[in-house]
Amino acid sequence: NQVFLYSIRPEAAGKKLQVDSFPAGDRKKISFDVATDEPGKTFKVQLRDKFSVEKTEYKKPSKQLVISDIEGNFGAFRKLLLAAKVIDEQYNWTFGDGHLLLIGDFVDRGDQVTEVLWLIYALEEKARAAGGYVHYVLGNHEIMVMSGDHRYVNPKYNENAAMIGIHLMTLYGADTEIGRWLRTKNVVERVGNMLYTHGGISRKVNAMDIGLSKINELARPFYADTTYMYPDAYTDTIYQEYGPFWYRGYYVGAETATAVQVLDSTFGKFRANKIVTGHTLIRDTISVWYDGRLYNVDTPHSKGKSEALLIEGNNYYRLKPDGTKIPLAN
Repeated sequence: NQVFLYSIRPEAAGKKLQVDSFPAGDRKKISFDVATDEPGKTFKVQLRDKFSVEKTEYKKPSKQLVISDIEGNFGAFRKLLLAAKVIDEQYNWTFGDGHLLLIGDFVDRGDQVTEVLWLIYALEEKARAAGGYVHYVLGNHEIMVMSGDHRYVNPKYNENAAMIGIHLMTLYGADTEIGRWLRTKNVVERVGNMLYTHGGISRKVNAMDIGLSKINELARPFYADTTYMYPDAYTDTIYQEYGPFWYRGYYVGAETATAVQVLDSTFGKFRANKIVTGHTLIRDTISVWYDGRLYNVDTPHSKGKSEALLIEGNNYYRLKPDGTKIPLAN
């Protein structure tokens, strides 16, 4: 019957924990400021009344910006959003009816994971109000942190959880705002004729007699599972190396020899003609594969080599943090 707000703030002597509580009925009145990578600058988050499970399929919008694998690097994320005019300097949505596609691995490694997640959370409502949309498709690292695999978590977050007096996994539990929110997300979506997923769609997923919505429906109950025991062969496939948030076969391994056939099978089954992935870092830039069938948007953000995929109508661009647009084959 209560909402607890935990704030950990830096002080000269270290960190200070502040705890505030509110009646659950007042949650719509709860807002708070979240730090950014710029000292002294914050953005405001307003808690939502409720969440709904995301749809799987969407109509093609006028423009799309696609980013993956930010991994807690708030500065890189902010610069790309500004470069594409998705936001302004005050973190207002300025992308109109455009769609922002975030295709996994926004957590782990970096030291501003929480800030990145709250920004996505806040932008979703701002986008809807303007006729746009934010899609947050989960990657393997989101599922890892929810299920207690913390190999890549920045040490800061273990310290923060200890200050609060909980286990790190609890920060992403079903009774936290971020945890409940993440559980509404998908592992694959289609926007227009394009498929978006973190890793890819393998031949084993193509062979399953189910559609995109069913893939999401099977995956969702096991985001925080720690047993690795799944009730059926389809769910087991989704959570193994051939699943949509782990697959790397387009870019490495023996399956690259048959990648075109795998893609053609995927497109025929799921009514698409392109697929966009992150997950597998191949180059320092956005790259196009298999005659324009496949786009890889994973770039080394932590090394200062950030890019995003910008789609305006039928034109595709590599977008750099300074706003430079480099045309891509499509």
